[in-house]
Formats: sequence, C-alpha cells, structure tokens
Amino acid sequence: MSDLLKKAMQLLVGAPEGQVLTMPKKSRPLKSLTERDLINLESQIGSKIFGDAPEGGRREFFNLDRSTWIWYEEWLEGGSKTRSVTIRYEVNDQGVLKVQEGARYNFLEGVELDNFQLAVQIYYEQVMRGVYKRNPNTGDKLN
Repeated sequence: MSDLLKKAMQLLVGAPEGQVLTMPKKSRPLKSLTERDLINLESQIGSKIFGDAPEGGRREFFNLDRSTWIWYEEWLEGGSKTRSVTIRYEVNDQGVLKVQEGARYNFLEGVELDNFQLAVQIYYEQVMRGVYKRNPNTGDKLN
C-alpha cells in the first residue's frame, strides 16, 4: 500500500496504522443514538467543509464505513426542479475509487485526490471534536 493510501486510511480510522482508538466503557453519552443518528450528526459537520449549500439545496458528506465516503448534494434548477448527485468514494489498496451515477468509475488523482484527503482530514478533526468530544490526535476526551 502506498504511503498516500496509508495516510488516507489512518485519517479514515483515526489512528496510526495498527493502533485502535477505543472509548472508555464508563462514559457513553452517545450510546442512545443509532448509527443513522450518528451519521446524520457527522454529515451536518461534513456538509460545511465545502461551504454553504446553495439556497434551497442541501449537501451531505460523511464516512459510511471503514472504506466508504458519501457525497450527496441537491439543488433547485431553474427555481423549481430539484436535481441531485451522489458520489461514493471507496478507499482501497489501489487508491480512492470515485463511483458516480451512470456507471462512471475512476481513481482520484492529482488535485482531486489532494482535495479529498484534505476534506477527510478536516472531517475527522471536526467530527471528533464536535460530535464525540475527543482530541482527534489522541482520542482523549476533551474537557
């Protein structure tokens, strides 16, 4: 696996390769939330990474599982017709595969790959602090 992909995977899972961050068993304030609730909370943060969605539209960006990221955006076209796009990013040993509607598949490269990695890093840092109240570098609880 290339160093670039190792770094992306570390950002995805939030720990150095081979190390697993765990939450203390005593305090689980988010335990009552479902996985979907947590994804919604994370997506609210992820949607702001790229700026505000256009008026009348919405945007989501979230980590679905260990290797899958979702970008969804909808907007009004012509003031009345709703349009949307969903892009799935699959992180694997070969790179980051971008899967778009209409059976379009390509691996990210260049500036697009750099932007994705930066978005993942910002997402991880903000979600750890904003949702889980954890230091994104150590996993320790924030005061």
